[in-house]
Amino acid sequence: MEKTGRLQLDLLDVYGDRLDERVDIILRHLELADVVGARDVDARKRLLIKNLYGTPRGMYRMLIDPPSYLPAASFVNLHASEITSQTYVFVVDPEKVIRVEFPDWTELAFAHSLLTNSRQVLGYIGQSGETLYGGLDELRRAGLLNILAKSRRTVLPGGTSVLENIQELREIRGDRFFAKVPQTLREDIKNSIPAGLFAEASGVLHRPPDGFSPAGSYKTADSYGNLQVSFFARAEEWVADIDIDDAAGLEHAFQVARNTLTGRPTHPFDIQQILIKTQELDPGYRLILREPAAARPAKG
Repeated sequence: MEKTGRLQLDLLDVYGDRLDERVDIILRHLELADVVGARDVDARKRLLIKNLYGTPRGMYRMLIDPPSYLPAASFVNLHASEITSQTYVFVVDPEKVIRVEFPDWTELAFAHSLLTNSRQVLGYIGQSGETLYGGLDELRRAGLLNILAKSRRTVLPGGTSVLENIQELREIRGDRFFAKVPQTLREDIKNSIPAGLFAEASGVLHRPPDGFSPAGSYKTADSYGNLQVSFFARAEEWVADIDIDDAAGLEHAFQVARNTLTGRPTHPFDIQQILIKTQELDPGYRLILREPAAARPAKG
């Protein structure tokens, strides 16, 4: 059998740009003892891998491993007489981020009122507004912007967004925040269930604050990057644990190699990448993987 199969690859980031680095690619045939490798190839241009088997025995398992992104794995079935074209979108490896470019306070007018009202945030007591935003560490600030973007996008039947119903932040973590909310937010979310915006969800992983009782948990119907709002009540006081669930977003939306994710906690940067890729929702910050070429020290 002649090896007439050819595989054309476009390797992109979540913004639709080609990866600005060199990658390793390995293809292993599922039946035959055939392994083809393309090492240290320039992903800034369209790639073409030749000398592969095609149909009816053209099934390979492929692993693509870029230095600054999580590796992707998939099965590809190659044509025998024409080029097989595939496009892959890669998610940034949080460990390879050297810095984060966050939006200025002036760009966050939609959140000014909420952050200005938030003077009792755990660990930041007495700080609010621009001081609070600027004082958050990198992961908390990224997580905050993720949830602000998603809750702003999520509009309830009455015409207001989830964000507009959040009164005050009480605690900010990298993967969630706790906030004071009105009881009417729960009722509006419940009323959105028939329209398919939210659905009831398990709140077992969301521990109530001391003195509060669980009052329902709800999740948007997105395939990936769901906004989950878990309510807790104490008399007339209501708070919510608000987070974004990645579900199987990394593995399926990006085809990330499964063994890469084993035992790995969800990172705020993962959520940012999922929102951009699957919902075209940009939280507004940029992950910098390397310094511009002009700023790098010369080799040799």
